[in-house]
Amino acid sequence: QVQLVESGGGLVQPGGSLSLSCATSGFTFSNYGMNWVRQAPGKGLDWVSTFDSGAGITYYADSVKGRFTISRDNAKNTLYLQMNSLTPEDTAVYYCARAAAYIDYWGKGTLVTVSS
Repeated sequence: QVQLVESGGGLVQPGGSLSLSCATSGFTFSNYGMNWVRQAPGKGLDWVSTFDSGAGITYYADSVKGRFTISRDNAKNTLYLQMNSLTPEDTAVYYCARAAAYIDYWGKGTLVTVSS
């Protein structure tokens, strides 16, 4: 069955960096676009970034552009998110999500807390 397992969350000070990973199994990873989506405490889902499966194009929300970098290793079936210059507004549960025409599978998320 399809599994998406995020890791790498934790507590980091403002201005710091954190790297998230999403290990996947149960499907042909290279065939799917992959996304990072976050949910801040008490708020709705907020799309962060996408790495498509075709031309390898990446997309970012304006709020993270220039600070976050999405990448993928198709040989390891793993998606990554490098987060730099973190601010308290980046505090959220970060979810990895698979997408074809739409998102159809989600991981359980990893909590990122940015606080001094």
